[in-house]
Amino acid sequence: MSELKTPLYEAHMALGGKIVPFAGYLMPVQYPAGVIAEHMAVREKAGLFDVSHMGEILFKGPDATANLQTLLTNDFSSMPLNKARYSVMCNEEGGCVDDLIVYKYSDEAYFIVVNAANKDKDFAWMQSHCFGKATCTDISDTVGLLALQGPAARTILSKVTDAAMLPTSYFTANFHGEIEGKTCMISRTGYTGESGYELYLAAEDTVAIWNLLLEAGKEEGLIPCGLGARDTLRLEAAMPLYGHEMDDTISPLEAGLDFAVKLQKAEFIGKKGILAKGKHRTRVGLKVTGKGIIREHMDLYADNILVGHTTSGTFAPYLNHPLGMALVDVAYSEPGTGMEADVRGRRVACQGVSLPFYKTSNK
Repeated sequence: MSELKTPLYEAHMALGGKIVPFAGYLMPVQYPAGVIAEHMAVREKAGLFDVSHMGEILFKGPDATANLQTLLTNDFSSMPLNKARYSVMCNEEGGCVDDLIVYKYSDEAYFIVVNAANKDKDFAWMQSHCFGKATCTDISDTVGLLALQGPAARTILSKVTDAAMLPTSYFTANFHGEIEGKTCMISRTGYTGESGYELYLAAEDTVAIWNLLLEAGKEEGLIPCGLGARDTLRLEAAMPLYGHEMDDTISPLEAGLDFAVKLQKAEFIGKKGILAKGKHRTRVGLKVTGKGIIREHMDLYADNILVGHTTSGTFAPYLNHPLGMALVDVAYSEPGTGMEADVRGRRVACQGVSLPFYKTSNK
């Protein structure tokens, strides 16, 4: 199957983006400035990402809330309007089908954002479990999504829209925003660990708003950013990535997502499986203390005992040292625990550290 293109494909090419296949799309992994420059721009100024490859699903109807209560691990029974809520969707065994964000538009309408690589699987799962007076519709092809991230994000957006339209609290949204006369849902969310916004647009408006923002943000140091910086930023912020920190065999409790799992609510898909799995392993942070960089899927040893494996790893540009995340036996999960990662047959010393590695001070 040939890869798809977002509405911004030609814009990425014009900006010198290095294009790679990702989640079925042709996406920029970086621009000429490079991953480190893009990463630092987001931490210190601002960066603009094309995330139009993500999936968007609408849940509507009198039984929409009841469906989410059954499908998802978090509690949506008393969710306020215009709020966003992170959740996991589990299989019967308690493994993660995906992690996602739910926005509440009304008491009978929810806007759900799912991972690009999982959107077809997620939609099929939702459809197959949909019940009562509710419908779920995949609207991904009609939606463009931009992420404007960094301490200067609010200043930049205020140049192109009324600042009063910008949500101020984290995980809130304005469904009725407007930029240059174009309707835009503006949410106070992101996947970088930095302050910023995500902009949901009609697909046909994406190019115009992308160009408008890049021009408006020149004085603030805004630059376009690719998948490479998106990954290093989320790793510094210890944000999990599907296929790494979670998958169909890893429970949300093992992935350290306890805050999004409400076991006290009525039965939901995966509840019994989560309880049956228990929590014999857990997600931890690793700081590399030896020489080398750790990557995913590397065995971890403590006192020559296999205690787990890495799930992500890289050199962290802002923190200026190699780090990673891992799934390890709970007995070895305390910060300060010494471990060794098997890097192509060579043991590299690591130490368990508290998560997140980085937390923004930008309000």
